[in-house]
Amino acid sequence: MRSAPPRRLAGRVNRGLPEADDPLSAVANLVDVFLVFIVGLLLSFLSAYHLKDLLDPKSELTMMKQSAAGEMTVISKKGTKIEAVKITKSEAEGRGTRLGVAYRLEDGSMVYLPDEGK
Repeated sequence: MRSAPPRRLAGRVNRGLPEADDPLSAVANLVDVFLVFIVGLLLSFLSAYHLKDLLDPKSELTMMKQSAAGEMTVISKKGTKIEAVKITKSEAEGRGTRLGVAYRLEDGSMVYLPDEGK
């Protein structure tokens, strides 16, 4: 008995195209697209929250963030050193004396006037 020659499928002919060899080549293109999307998203967050100063080694920055539970975080940056300090409401409370009054002028500058006699 003779065996029949193998049949060729018309749609499976390799015409020398590189896409025909690797069916996962489209997935590699999707990875590239997602990497570009993630970098764009990070840059938009930096500009939306004005966090460009965090990347500048010469700038000084102080930010305060308060959680829903009342815990505050003070983030300060001096040069390349960044510190984050958590402060609760009980730590922030205390007694003190009035030292004076601060005014913001129309041109944006601030003036501090100390109380007299204290």
